[in-house]
Amino acid sequence: VEAGKALTDIKLDHIFFTGSYKTGREIMMKAAEHLTPVTLELGGKSPAFVHRSANIPLVAMRIAWAKFVNCGQTCIAPDYVLVDSAVEEQFLDALQRTITQFYGTNPKTSPDYSRLISETHTARLHQLLDDPQVKIVFGGDVDIAERYLAPTVVRVGLSRTPRVMQDEIFGPILPVIRVDDFTAAVSFVNDGEKPLAVYVYSADKAIADHVLASTSSGTAAVNDAVYQFAISTLPFGGVGASGIGRYHGKAGFDTFSHRKSVLRRPLWFLEPLALRYPPFPDWKKKVLLAAP
Repeated sequence: VEAGKALTDIKLDHIFFTGSYKTGREIMMKAAEHLTPVTLELGGKSPAFVHRSANIPLVAMRIAWAKFVNCGQTCIAPDYVLVDSAVEEQFLDALQRTITQFYGTNPKTSPDYSRLISETHTARLHQLLDDPQVKIVFGGDVDIAERYLAPTVVRVGLSRTPRVMQDEIFGPILPVIRVDDFTAAVSFVNDGEKPLAVYVYSADKAIADHVLASTSSGTAAVNDAVYQFAISTLPFGGVGASGIGRYHGKAGFDTFSHRKSVLRRPLWFLEPLALRYPPFPDWKKKVLLAAP
């Protein structure tokens, strides 16, 4: 943070930052002192909608991978799942089987399961589970000294009062929220800050299109998650509280380039009738006013 503050004291052409909303605000305020343009990628609580028409075993596999890769420490991981009540139990069962398939019965010994960045971060995540509004479905094992938190799935209600539903989790805790209709689910997402990504899993194109058209997010994916980040031809970035600006591929080149307009004119050319120069007698005014 101190290094970042020192950098923003320098008059730069452009500042690119990826990190928290709080730090992004501070950087933008400092950049404003020099009118320095910024690109901010800030994350947020990216929801995943799961509709009853989806292939639930495949959805569970894709969400489990997207959520628990790098121990949940990616800015576009699904932060929570809004699952159709008709397939909630099926989804939870498939999710548990998939996690066991990925990391074994004891993920702590799996060579494919990561560790958290620090003991402080591990302790913060553990505190999110110590909440009467949070019901652990499976997982929850923690070893702060080892920076280990097992892949954890919890049930919460359609509310932002649980601590786990207030800020970006950035770790291996996946809240699952049962919803009876997607209208309420969309309203819940829209009542919060705009996320970096929205994911919707549905075999019904009309449902997927409705979610995409009714929500605002930096990026989106239908029937997958996180993978949009790997496609260089898709501009990546946030909107609102999840960030400002776009990068990746040509979008990144454009972001870090200044398109300077240049006019070149010869010195030997004399404008016909020199219309732009004063004085402006009536005949000139008539010609100028008639010009397209």
